[in-house]
Amino acid sequence: MLKIGVLAIQGDVSEHAFAVEKTLKKLNLNGEIVEVKTAGQVKEIDALIIPGGESTAIGKLMAKTGIDNAIKEISGKIPVMGICAGMVLISGEVRSGINEQQLLNLMNIKVNRNAFGRQRESFEAEISSKIGVIHGVFIRAPVIESAGKDVEVLAEYGGKIVMGRQGKILALSFHPELTCDTKVYEYFLKLGDLK
Repeated sequence: MLKIGVLAIQGDVSEHAFAVEKTLKKLNLNGEIVEVKTAGQVKEIDALIIPGGESTAIGKLMAKTGIDNAIKEISGKIPVMGICAGMVLISGEVRSGINEQQLLNLMNIKVNRNAFGRQRESFEAEISSKIGVIHGVFIRAPVIESAGKDVEVLAEYGGKIVMGRQGKILALSFHPELTCDTKVYEYFLKLGDLK
């Protein structure tokens, strides 16, 4: 049975759990959702989702619990998806001016936080991507400002990179858990040959 972990420190944990359950049923896969709250749980999962939320707070809590080091140990071995704040956390660099942000450095990208503006400037849009058309929900969304040569750009919006992949690591500016579409989750599970 597959164990799909959702980092359960902050953010849309239940929404991701629901989306993953829906995707597993659609793909006829036997699996369960693990709400990851300890470093030990990271070693027991087959894939990990790092949801949106407040990246500085999540980074500090991961460091305090040792989850950050556990994630670094499994990096490259299992699929990891960072969404919004999760994308900031998996990046290698954040635009200067943010001193307290702890990073996992899993992906060779530089991220600009809140690139689309503040909360009141959140929006939804259809995005053309290499995995098909995706309905994107952008909430104080970051963007990938620059991507290393080993990073595949999967989608752009308004000339900005909003989805990218490096090996088994997937980064999204937008929130797939807030739509009915499972396309992103299906793609994510395929990264680890879990399907």
